[in-house]
Amino acid sequence: MQFTFSGGRDTSWGGARVAIGLAATAAIALASAPVGPASAQSVTSHATTAVAAAPRPGVEYSDGTPRNARLTIPKVRIHRLPVIAYRGKTDDAPGTRIQNRGIAASPYGPHGGTGPGGVGNYQVTAHRTSHGGVFRHTPSLKNGALLYIDAGQWRYVYKVIKTRWVSFRSAKSLREQRAPVPGKPGKKPTRGYLTLSTCATPEDRAAGNFWTDRFGNPEHRIDKIGVLVKVVENPHVHRGHRAGLY
Repeated sequence: MQFTFSGGRDTSWGGARVAIGLAATAAIALASAPVGPASAQSVTSHATTAVAAAPRPGVEYSDGTPRNARLTIPKVRIHRLPVIAYRGKTDDAPGTRIQNRGIAASPYGPHGGTGPGGVGNYQVTAHRTSHGGVFRHTPSLKNGALLYIDAGQWRYVYKVIKTRWVSFRSAKSLREQRAPVPGKPGKKPTRGYLTLSTCATPEDRAAGNFWTDRFGNPEHRIDKIGVLVKVVENPHVHRGHRAGLY
């Protein structure tokens, strides 16, 4: 880290000792600071601006700005699937129209989630049994599976930590799905989460449940919850892709 001292040039030994002392104090303060996502306050009050401009490799959060991205999940052979950001909530009319194009949708706004790499709940939904069924195998993901989100210059790496079932017929269940901390409405997030959501049509049909909403969604969805574990440079930016595109 570079330190800049204001004022005129001081070539005296006294001036040098002051500079050295200041640098040592700063180094000690940095060494004693907590590492990693210890608290939302440490992320937002101290690191948000710097991270938004240039995240360093490691567990760093973006400022949560919604943007289009690409999703890669090696375990289920998903490679650079487009994820389109839109203002809304999971599986509403605009989101369903995006999913009907055979790609994934990510809601943001008062009823949606954060953007790629942000503190809170980054929500990504896609079809499982129709319109290409791009999420046909995501319910099989086990804890520990890695999910890669490429957005601009950065790749956000999430690790699956649990599975949740959501009922479209339960307002409580939907609040839990869309909460900043998945499953815990009202709790302040201190980490970056990813909710990867798709329909439970085969499971519902097997159980004799043929209910659907007006968009054709079945009652239940299967959500894989991931937590942000690492941020690295987007490898595709250096392979001829423009950094400004998803």
